[in-house]
Amino acid sequence: MDERLKFVARLLDGEEMAVVCREFGISRKTGYKLINRYNDSGLEGLTDRSRRPYRHANQLPFQIEKLVRAKQDKPNWGAPKIRERLVRLYPDVHCPAISTVHAVLDRHGLVKRRKRRRNRATGTPLSHVAAPNELWCADYKGEFMLADRRYCYPLTISDFASRYLLACEALHTTKEAYAFTVFESVFKEFGLPGAIRTDNGVPFASPNALFNLSRLSVWWLRLGIAIERIKPGCPQQNGRHERMHLTLKLETTKPAGANFLQQQARFDDFVEEFNTERPHQALDMAWPAERYSPSPRPYRGLPQLDYPFHDKAVTVTTCGRICYNRKKINLSQVFAGQTVGIKQVDDRIWLASFMDYDLGYFDDETCRLEPLENPFGPKVLPMSPV
Repeated sequence: MDERLKFVARLLDGEEMAVVCREFGISRKTGYKLINRYNDSGLEGLTDRSRRPYRHANQLPFQIEKLVRAKQDKPNWGAPKIRERLVRLYPDVHCPAISTVHAVLDRHGLVKRRKRRRNRATGTPLSHVAAPNELWCADYKGEFMLADRRYCYPLTISDFASRYLLACEALHTTKEAYAFTVFESVFKEFGLPGAIRTDNGVPFASPNALFNLSRLSVWWLRLGIAIERIKPGCPQQNGRHERMHLTLKLETTKPAGANFLQQQARFDDFVEEFNTERPHQALDMAWPAERYSPSPRPYRGLPQLDYPFHDKAVTVTTCGRICYNRKKINLSQVFAGQTVGIKQVDDRIWLASFMDYDLGYFDDETCRLEPLENPFGPKVLPMSPV
C-alpha cells in the first residue's frame, strides 16, 4: 500500500499520469484505476481487493440443468412455471431469477422465438475484403513525447483493401470525445465504411461495459457500421495497418516534432506521400490513391431508431438505465441517450433490444438484465497480409 500511496501523492501534487506510471513501472490503465479508487474510497480504496468475481455467469445450479431436461418433456412450460417447480422441488436452494431461468432455456434452444423481420447487411465476408470501404482499420500508434514534453497519441484510419490512409491525427489523449471528432470528419469527407476493425482498447471498446461496447462503437452501429475486433494479443490480424505504423514511426517521429502543430504537419506530409507517391508491392506497385474511391454511403448523421415489432421504445438515461412500468433496469452507460426496444416474450419476462441486436432479458421481480450471448463478440480473424 505504501507504493500506491506514494503514487497517488505524486499525482495529487500535479505530476503527469504517464510520467509517474513510467517511473513506477505500471500501465496508465492501472494508474487511472488507482487514482479513481482513491477518489471514491480514500485511503481504504488503496488496500488490496479480492479478485474473486461477484458473479459467475456460466455457473448454474445442477437443479436448473435437470429442469432444462424437464422443459424438453414439457415444451409449453415457460420460465415462471419452470422456476416455480424449482422452488417446490428444492426449497432450500437459492432460486435464480425468472430472467435467468429464461436465459438458460434460451441458451439450450428451448425458447420459441417469434418470427422477426430484420434488415441485415449483406456482402463479402470481412475476412475476404475485396473492395474499398468494405472495411476500415483504426488504431492509435502508441504514445511518444514531443520536444515540448507533451505526449502525442496518433489516431490512424486506413482502408483495408486499398491501403489508403484516411487520417493520421496527432491527439493529446485517447479519450473518446476527440476520437468522435476525427471519425466524424473522415466520414464527412470519405463516406461510411461497411465495418471498422480495431483492437479491444479504449475508446474502441470498454472493458467493463455490456458486451465491451463503448460510446464510439455504439455510434458506429447507429450509422450502420459493423464493428470488428481482433483477438487480444494478436496485432498480426490487423497486419497491414501495423506495417503502416512502422513506416509512420520511422519517417515522422525520429526525432519527434517540437510541438503538436509541427508533428501534425509531418503527419500530413506522410499521408500525402503514402497515398500518392509511395508504390505498394501488394498493389502491384500502384499507389493507394489509384485504388481508392470514396464510399457511396454518405454521412448524414444518425438515423432515427424505430421498433415496430416491440411493445415500446425507451430512451436510456444518462446513468445507463431504462425505466419501464415504473421499474429501473441497469443497462450500460454506453447506451446513454440511445433508444432501445422493449418486448414481452413471456409472463413477466421482457426482452431488451438495440437496433437488430437482442441484448438480454429482465423480469418484473429482480429488474436485472440477464445478457444474451454477445452479439458483438470479437471474430477470430485470419492473419492480415501486409
